[in-house]
Amino acid sequence: MYAVFEDGSRQYNVQEGDVVTVDFREAEVGARVEFNRVLLFKNNDDLRIGQPLVDGVRVLADVVDHPSIKLYIQHFRRRKNYRRRRGHRQPYTSLRVKHILLPGQEPPAAPPPPAPTSTEPAPAPPTA
Repeated sequence: MYAVFEDGSRQYNVQEGDVVTVDFREAEVGARVEFNRVLLFKNNDDLRIGQPLVDGVRVLADVVDHPSIKLYIQHFRRRKNYRRRRGHRQPYTSLRVKHILLPGQEPPAAPPPPAPTSTEPAPAPPTA
């Protein structure tokens, strides 16, 4: 199963479990993000092509990280003692696609978090 959704002026082809990098969004790590602008949905023989959008199909994703890579731009003119170096850092948001939902579907309930395990050793039995 995969879907093509639009975010900003870009289109992304995703499956459940994929990690995709989109433009920066103000969202905490672990927050859920929903994309309603789905252009295409395919599941086995079920192909839905939007005109321009597929009604009711949603892509749900969780924020994984906010990576940013610094790019350096260097200008150099030989024999002129001209050197310029400049940097640019573009913020992004990494998302992990959790669910691709059809109209009327709800995401499955999240499993409860695991119980914390104690690292303390068990007390020794009392000796008589």
